[in-house]
Amino acid sequence: MHINNLRVLIVAEHASLKFGGEAALPLHYFRVLRQRGINTWLVVHERTREELQSLFESERDRIYFVSDTFWHCFVWQCSQILPKRLADFTFGLVLRMMTQIDQHRIAKKIVQEQQIDIIHQPILVSPKEPSMIFHMGVPVVIGPMNGGMKYPPAFRHRESGFVNLSVEIGRLFANLLNALIPGKLKATTLLVANQRTKEALPKGIGGKVIEIVENGVDLSIWKPSLGLEESGENIKTQHPKKITKQPIRFVFVGRLVEWKAVDLLILAFKRVREQIPVELEIIGDGKERQALEALAKEQGLIQLQKPELATPDLDSESPKRAAVNFTGFLSQIDCAQRLQLADVMVLPSLHECGGAVVLEAMTMGIPVIATNWGGPADYLDESCGILVEPTTRDSFINDLATAMLKMAKSPELRQAMGKAGRQRILDHFDWEVKVDTMLTIYQEAIDRYAKKATVRISNTKANTSRLTSAGES
Repeated sequence: MHINNLRVLIVAEHASLKFGGEAALPLHYFRVLRQRGINTWLVVHERTREELQSLFESERDRIYFVSDTFWHCFVWQCSQILPKRLADFTFGLVLRMMTQIDQHRIAKKIVQEQQIDIIHQPILVSPKEPSMIFHMGVPVVIGPMNGGMKYPPAFRHRESGFVNLSVEIGRLFANLLNALIPGKLKATTLLVANQRTKEALPKGIGGKVIEIVENGVDLSIWKPSLGLEESGENIKTQHPKKITKQPIRFVFVGRLVEWKAVDLLILAFKRVREQIPVELEIIGDGKERQALEALAKEQGLIQLQKPELATPDLDSESPKRAAVNFTGFLSQIDCAQRLQLADVMVLPSLHECGGAVVLEAMTMGIPVIATNWGGPADYLDESCGILVEPTTRDSFINDLATAMLKMAKSPELRQAMGKAGRQRILDHFDWEVKVDTMLTIYQEAIDRYAKKATVRISNTKANTSRLTSAGES
């Protein structure tokens, strides 16, 4: 089959650049495939309707939306009484299954009407969560998945024993649930981001398992300031602000939730601040923001302001700027502009399956300091960043501070790592490159599915022939 004649159906819980994390994956697959002229359709929840119709005005007839019912709203209300992680494994799972039931019905219809060749379900990202997309009459690719995560041993206390126990019980029942809802067991191809995720897949997988990192980068958004050319000229030497003697700017980007460990970053940053002039910008929002601002104030790193005055002017030369600045949530475009002024990205997360912000910083030519646990370890190596071991709380804070000092004191190191990181993105994580890989996976899955179908037909004919012969004798 010629690739331009391929007909793809993408099925996902949601597709959005605003939601963050995994929500962007189906959007980018749809975007790039359509840009290449490949016939593609998308089935998602209606919560992203406004965004998708704005982004893809000429593609509206290719996007199908699943609406909430009374029962969706009821289950969601029930979920609010539980801790977020536990709610995700319980009521959240029920909600997603309810959505998938409708998606199965819609997808079945699209397969028949549009003569679909293959279905891709990019999220479910969790390897344990069952899929309702089966018995579709075409090959199904699920993933890339990324999960099977636990806190590092020294930090298990950061989640309550009740939540940990409930999650473990849920994982024990995952095999039974996947046997009852066998989408993953029957999928033609399952994509996993790493060995950890492969080991977390349910028992009884019948399809081929392929390892491929789930995240990618849209190079049209994440651009280095003044251009970081492949020739190697470094962003930091080009930007006029970097010629002056300014403090080194560290940046964190992400939701302000407990497992991101921004509290430990603030404590490490204080140690660095006591030795050299540095600044830390925290981009993002979440339930931990108030507590984190209070911690920064307690450490003498910030003067709390009214919310409308809290966003700093990064181009200001005023000595009144705080050491730690909370910017709040920014759109991807605004975030990319802010990163152009940063020197180093720090992601101290202790429970990060993915970590797309690491890739985005690398694309900007910015070196990264991250925890050597989970997703960032799939992206970074010693050429483009520093991975900090989460051995104990005290050693983690100390090693974060040591890594930040090392980066701050060596512009040559930052330049070399920034260059290497961007090249790594261009080679492996550009969405165009990832879609090239995915198209190869699609074709292989279609060929393998067709071959198995041929074998099944041949076996059926042979069995029928034997039965007929036996009857005649």
